[in-house]
Amino acid sequence: MHEEIIFAGFGGQGVLFAGQLLAYCALAEEKHVTWIPSYGPEMRGGTANCTVVVSDEAIGSPVSQHPSIAVVFNNPSLEKYEEPVKPGGLLVVNESLTVAPPTRTDIEIVRLPATALASELGDTRMTNMILFGALLARRPLVQVATVEEILIEKLGARKAHLQEANLRALARGLELGVAQHA
Repeated sequence: MHEEIIFAGFGGQGVLFAGQLLAYCALAEEKHVTWIPSYGPEMRGGTANCTVVVSDEAIGSPVSQHPSIAVVFNNPSLEKYEEPVKPGGLLVVNESLTVAPPTRTDIEIVRLPATALASELGDTRMTNMILFGALLARRPLVQVATVEEILIEKLGARKAHLQEANLRALARGLELGVAQHA
């Protein structure tokens, strides 16, 4: 396995956290992994993305011009990252914050209203975990049990009150990701 994943959206959406979580999970499962964040000077509202490479073998370069997977949280990210996804790749789209649907026919596309679903769960900050769950449903890069364990660990005592909501959001994303494939 060798997957190059781009997580992209606005600052404050948990884009970097989602990528970091995947990287920590891959490390916990003794896979080779790189994580490179990129964000504008604004803390919230500016662009944010990260590239995660997960592999069973040594990684030659952490940079990805043509990722195998893109998880896009908003419309500017869809416009920027739909085209570079490799043919046969996966595009996970938060359709709550996109204007038009993706147009590619040579990739697998999972569209879900992640922000609206997160709001139904009580907090739009859970959007990232819904998209992360949908990603794992379509490409099981790491075990769900590992994600649950690392998620709780990374939230820590300071954010312990968010553990249950994040786990519910992850489960909802997994459920919807599977349902779209059925």
